[in-house]
Amino acid sequence: MTAVELTKAYDPKTFEDRIYALWKDNGAFSPDTKNSEEPPFVVAIPPPNVTGVLHLGHGLNNSLQDIIVRFHRMRGVSALWIPGTDHAGIATQNVVERKLKSTGKSRRELGREKFLEETWKVKKEHHAIITKQLEKIGASVDWNRERFTMDEGLSRAVREIFVTLYERDLLYKGKYLVNWCTSCTTALADDEVEYEDVSGKMYYIRYFLENDASIVIATTRPETMLGDTAVAVHPEDERYVGLKGKTVRLPLTQRDIPVIFDTYVNKELGTGALKVTPAHDPNDWELGNKHNLPVINILNPDGTLGDEVPEKYRALAVKEARKAVLEDLTAAGLLVKEEPLKHSVGHCYRCQTVIEPFLSEQWFVRMKPLAKKALNSWQKGDFTFYPKKWENTFKHWMENIRDWCISRQLWWGHRIPAWTCTDCGKLTVSRNDINACPDCNGKNIKQDPDVLDTWFSSWLWPFSTLGWEGESQSNTADFKNYYPTTALITAYDIIFFWVARMIMAGLEFTGKAPFRDIYIHGLLRDKQGRKMSKSLGNGLDPLELVDEFGADAMKFTLSFMCAQGQDVLVDKESFKVGSKFANKVWNASRYILMNLEGRQLIDNPQLLPADKWIYSRLNNAAKSMREAFFSYRYNDAALTAYEFFWNDFCDWYVEVTKLSMKGGSDSEKDRATVILLDVLKKSLQLLHPFLPFVTEEIYQKIPNRGAELLICSRYPEYDEKLFEPNEERNFAVLQSLVGMIRTLRSECNITPDKKLRLLIRTSAEQEKQFIKKTFTENEELIKLLAGIGEIQIETEKSEIQRIAGSIGMAGTGFEALIFIAEAVDMSALKKKFANDLERDHKYIESLRIKLTNEQFTTNAPPELVEEQKVKLHDTLKRTEKYTNYLKDL
Repeated sequence: MTAVELTKAYDPKTFEDRIYALWKDNGAFSPDTKNSEEPPFVVAIPPPNVTGVLHLGHGLNNSLQDIIVRFHRMRGVSALWIPGTDHAGIATQNVVERKLKSTGKSRRELGREKFLEETWKVKKEHHAIITKQLEKIGASVDWNRERFTMDEGLSRAVREIFVTLYERDLLYKGKYLVNWCTSCTTALADDEVEYEDVSGKMYYIRYFLENDASIVIATTRPETMLGDTAVAVHPEDERYVGLKGKTVRLPLTQRDIPVIFDTYVNKELGTGALKVTPAHDPNDWELGNKHNLPVINILNPDGTLGDEVPEKYRALAVKEARKAVLEDLTAAGLLVKEEPLKHSVGHCYRCQTVIEPFLSEQWFVRMKPLAKKALNSWQKGDFTFYPKKWENTFKHWMENIRDWCISRQLWWGHRIPAWTCTDCGKLTVSRNDINACPDCNGKNIKQDPDVLDTWFSSWLWPFSTLGWEGESQSNTADFKNYYPTTALITAYDIIFFWVARMIMAGLEFTGKAPFRDIYIHGLLRDKQGRKMSKSLGNGLDPLELVDEFGADAMKFTLSFMCAQGQDVLVDKESFKVGSKFANKVWNASRYILMNLEGRQLIDNPQLLPADKWIYSRLNNAAKSMREAFFSYRYNDAALTAYEFFWNDFCDWYVEVTKLSMKGGSDSEKDRATVILLDVLKKSLQLLHPFLPFVTEEIYQKIPNRGAELLICSRYPEYDEKLFEPNEERNFAVLQSLVGMIRTLRSECNITPDKKLRLLIRTSAEQEKQFIKKTFTENEELIKLLAGIGEIQIETEKSEIQRIAGSIGMAGTGFEALIFIAEAVDMSALKKKFANDLERDHKYIESLRIKLTNEQFTTNAPPELVEEQKVKLHDTLKRTEKYTNYLKDL
């Protein structure tokens, strides 16, 4: 063999793009249907919105998907990861409208057709950016199967679902109170409203009855008073029993409204009197229906006050109207008082505008029948949440579900396939566009101008992406082969938006749950625990991280820190973990490959004890990682990979092989090299899901590597025959001794060139006889790894005698005496230990004072208190050790 030269410095920029192109050109991302008896492993990507670039949250989500797909692909199963993007109705329309506004135009001026043309251009631009980003982070998606929620096939599926729901009486249209965003000028579903606590005021307003009697009500929104159609009190509230049949004069208007009695009113809250505004409060809407009250909508779609209010308030925005109403109430002596209040207010999930309850005609899906099927499916075990705690959330939402408002007053999206005939009034819902009324054959028909909620297309994602276009249609081979999918990997902030709805849609339209496993990961936060956002300026750009550290570093770091059920707290420095690990893999591989010159490949090399040990460790790592991957414990798998490669392979095994490589015969060097290359190859396979680029680049350099591409090679499997408990036990003894000596050398500042003299006395107990044998057979190895010049090994007859100038240490089944006087200045060393002890005693005293301070232990975070306790314990152990060192010396 000839030496293989890897560059001295690990620089992922020099090969990541080339490796990705190699994978794509060789079709490595397409499912391999050959020779696989297991069911396929299928994941549909949570489609990013075509409104901008991917943020680090996408980086985390796509890294986790890529890792698990690469693992199953290497298992030899047919693995498919379906890419795609979401048209993101509100978000995308907002982007285009802002772009138009900057040029002094509006969508109304442009017209629907031209506006949609502009939106498709924006979609194309952002799609190209997203594609490049996914390639940069190494996403092994099957680009041949990429989908878009508004492509032709998915659009047909959306229309099919809409019409089928209508035919099954699961869809209806009506005038109801909805969540209205005055900025986006569209209705929103309940779960598209984000609530946050804001500082406001509670206003107390006097409503007069006849004969100058009055009643006081309290509200946080005094402008909505203009739409009041009643005042409600509890029928058992003695303060108001005399008001039956009475009316009150609505302030600032000339309207009288009735006093109604209902047990809904909490007589203990506030004044016990409630203003009822059916058009602008969900609870008031229910009260209004119950008591047959008029409904007065005071708002225009843009959030200004409309024609139903007194003229002076018309066309005012809500905040302006509130100010004007309060001024007029004060002037009329009707504002009794106002109190500061912290309360929860709904905001648009896209633009953060305050949501207004608004009376509007909309389309709704009846959700209870769908939710019932989803609950039954979960109870039967058709799908499983990881971690399981999310099952309770899912159950609660399914049991308390409300109908879903699916119409949006937008232009960008799937237009609702419903037409109204202006001649006969007939409403027609159709799978195909119509140009005449099917009832009266009139030509005066108008299609509903609204579009469907973005989530209406994405709730079909697991099956529409695979070619489903209807229950009666001839569906594609992909749908037959790959549906249901296997796993959904997503963040918990859209568990209901998307996850629950996909389950309901899958069951309703395909008869099957759309996936088996649902892995819910945490959110990315900064080190202070704050959610990453533009407003806080704490976000991290995944492409910048890839540029600085490499895609592998980003992927490994995120998975290493992603513990089930926990948010991921990171900053830029965090990614040095992955960078250092990738660099370690590079350097270790470089050392092995650069020493191949003149070596010969041999078949069936003999395994020495250390070789059996490393194969056993590799075997155990493969077993642990497989178990972790199957239960979506990414951080456990990453930690196992890290500890095996860094500790077992690099720190120990590679060092062990230096005995053969430096002092062995040519045949011994050949033997050791072949085994070392084989362990390296299997290690690269083990690490590949976490570090795909660097492992593939190195793998391509390995002679006689077998499979052409690492991505398509087989993942290491656990083999009972490779488990060597005796070798692991023996090697652990060696590691214990070498570790003790290395620690001592560090504590005594003994340089590597100083060779120490060592006396080992082993236990005479029969069950510990292997210890002496292990030390005896590995004297040269101990000398190499611990920097020892001379070793004396004997079986204990009495306690080991301390010799001046030496330090004794005890291990399990042995004692060791290290003669350090021959390597250091003894007086200087004693002084060092004395100074260290003095420093540690002061530190111990400060820790004890802190831990006996009740104010600290009571008020400090529990993890901080525990951290101080650990520091105290560790420092006490160190002082005990240094005290013994001084005694020995």
